[in-house]
Amino acid sequence: MESFSLILAIVVVTALAFDFTNGFHDTANAMATTISTGALRPKVAVAMSAVLNLVGAFLSVEVANTISKGLVDEAGIRPEVIFAALVGAILWNLLTWLVGLPSSSSHALMGGLIGATVASAGFGAVHGDVLVTKVLIPAIAAPLVAGLAAMFATRLTYRMGRNADGKASEKGYRAGQIASAGLVSLAHGTNDAQKTMGIITLALVAGGTLAPDSDPPMWVILSAGIAIALGTYLGGWRIIRTMGKGLTDLQPQQGFAAQTSAATVILASSHLGFSLSTTHSVSGSVMGAGLGRKGGVVRWSTATRMFVAWGLTLPAAALVAAIAEWVCGFGSWGTAVVAVFLIASSAAIWKISRREVVDHTNVNDHEAPGAEPAGVVTQAMAAVTPPPAGTVSDALAATIPAPNDPASPARTSV
Repeated sequence: MESFSLILAIVVVTALAFDFTNGFHDTANAMATTISTGALRPKVAVAMSAVLNLVGAFLSVEVANTISKGLVDEAGIRPEVIFAALVGAILWNLLTWLVGLPSSSSHALMGGLIGATVASAGFGAVHGDVLVTKVLIPAIAAPLVAGLAAMFATRLTYRMGRNADGKASEKGYRAGQIASAGLVSLAHGTNDAQKTMGIITLALVAGGTLAPDSDPPMWVILSAGIAIALGTYLGGWRIIRTMGKGLTDLQPQQGFAAQTSAATVILASSHLGFSLSTTHSVSGSVMGAGLGRKGGVVRWSTATRMFVAWGLTLPAAALVAAIAEWVCGFGSWGTAVVAVFLIASSAAIWKISRREVVDHTNVNDHEAPGAEPAGVVTQAMAAVTPPPAGTVSDALAATIPAPNDPASPARTSV
């Protein structure tokens, strides 16, 4: 019983560590556009987001129930399986944070849970219908819906404000952007904090501490909310830079439209119990807002790298978790080896990140790592666009030397 209690405690601590990484990994979802447009100072923005994440954790348990009751069979799931799932999710979160890519913490967690469960109990222990309807379909639909909503909202916003005073309008949109950013933070707490609640609840059920089909206890809700709030306050500055500057350049009107659209999608999915990726929703809305402004450009090379990371999240986390579960299967020493590997890998990633520090002092630097010039499509359009009137004649005139120009070539007599 003592060894079991120890492994259960390890699982709970590891789950809260994942929740902490989820907080700083996903801070960009709520605050990247607010910081990039200057609506809020960076430290103020992350503090506000942290408080609202904590409040959001208490608003619902529907997503937590999807994780703890719906995705995998509770019967036969050991605490070691959940520990292995968390290892895969944490390492993927840290790797994508290191390179500044806004991937989905939610999908990393679910991928880890699926991989560890398959390694332990086989494919039959995973509920495929729940995986498809409440995970995979929302993963595809969320960025599309949020992106289209943000694009049309941006166009409508510019059209409605075309005759308004520029400075007054911008000030008003900055205020609206702060409000919408708070709504995204609240929505993030209702969705992402619950995933950790679901994992801890599943571990408690697996350990016999809770009865099957139980809702998360209050101490689980509170600890998960605090962990994600602390992670949010530290700020995932690398991902904030990519989301705010590397994907597109946003004006306050676009930031307001993007965040309002994303918050609407996230809150609706939380109410329905969909384990939605807030990263997918916000990234889609940022790209939609970029396309909604006339002359706006989305850096598709950065977006493509982000899409690749999204596609790799589930299988990569599942693979690492499956290997971790196989090692844990050798007994207590195997679990100890996995724990040491997790701590050493996390420390190594943090040390590498210190080579180029990104924090609140330089997060808005325009030349962000990974920010790239306009892609092939934009360059091709520029190449075939007719030059403005007078450009050709001016260019020809510049190549014809003046009659008395000493640098002109000697004329040849005929």
